[in-house]
Amino acid sequence: MTWVGISIALVGALGYALGAALQQFEAVSEGASLKLMRRPRWWIGGIVGFTGASLHAVALSFAPLIMVQPISVLTLVFAVPLAAMLHGRRPHRAELVGSGAVAVGLLGLLLLVPVHPVKPHMTNSEALGFLGCVGLVVLVTHLVGRRMTGQAHALVLSVAAGAVTASVSTFVRVVGGGFDGDLRTLLNWFTLAIPVLLVCAVVLLQKTYEVGYFGMSYAAVQIVDPIVSILAGALLLDEAVPSGWLNVIPALLAAALLVWGTITLGRLSPDRGIPAAVREKAGVAQMS
Repeated sequence: MTWVGISIALVGALGYALGAALQQFEAVSEGASLKLMRRPRWWIGGIVGFTGASLHAVALSFAPLIMVQPISVLTLVFAVPLAAMLHGRRPHRAELVGSGAVAVGLLGLLLLVPVHPVKPHMTNSEALGFLGCVGLVVLVTHLVGRRMTGQAHALVLSVAAGAVTASVSTFVRVVGGGFDGDLRTLLNWFTLAIPVLLVCAVVLLQKTYEVGYFGMSYAAVQIVDPIVSILAGALLLDEAVPSGWLNVIPALLAAALLVWGTITLGRLSPDRGIPAAVREKAGVAQMS
């Protein structure tokens, strides 16, 4: 059943990547504001991305969090070229190399994680403590990010978005993994917390996309997300983590790839979208 979960997660990764690329294109043009609600492409991206996330949630019901969550890194390999195409250009070589390095690094860490399926369980105090830590991360990054611009601003916002996205996956893992066919098991505040956290994650992602450094921002989210998820799985859900000196060197090499790939993506110029008003005028001019 573990491989069933991983297969479903792979399909979900493609959908999530396409949805992210579509929403980023609109967010960088309109800004992370309510104006996005009037953009059909943004809604399409949301629906496609939600479908991918739903498949990811289904996968979490079949496989451990520490196995499924890092699979989402493959969205980076899909999303960066898709975003470049939407902006009317070919992907830069640095984008492909950087995103590939991040993907290989994260997959390397995935291979180091031992498979030890356990039924997830988290107490109310543990859940509240976890949400408190995530909330603190969001608050600190928000305050720090207000004083930053460019790549640094995008990177800080990505940390917050990645942490909240990880909290969604953690709660989905607890709810889905504990579901034994009895609908009464879903009647708790854990289930209600999932859509609230999901909305918060979407808002933070739009703020991240707005800055324009999609490759670096998306890579940072994909790095923070599985790292926080793995920590939550190990500390709260009793899932296994890599141990032993033989794993230290591969882990360091994988971490080096993550850092190098993220830096490579951060050196690229930001994408600048075409404002909606300009696009509409151009469309009218072409029709006339």
